[in-house]
Amino acid sequence: MVHRAVPRSSLLSLLKKHKPQLRHSKDVHIMVHLDCLLFLHRLAVEARTKAVESKSSTIQPNNVKEVAKAILKKSRG
Repeated sequence: MVHRAVPRSSLLSLLKKHKPQLRHSKDVHIMVHLDCLLFLHRLAVEARTKAVESKSSTIQPNNVKEVAKAILKKSRG
């Protein structure tokens, strides 16, 4: 498995660009990474539930597409 993380400096500059009034700790990149993992986990669980409802043994791309919009709405902060 190849791990390609976003460089810390790029992530910090992106955060400062969108929210310049906020101060960030030096470990904010870890929190962003964990938030992404939690989002993907939630998306996978909901897609699995949708696949079971449609009597499919595997998660299909259309299952992910169907739940992605609802999960994105719930995840906005």
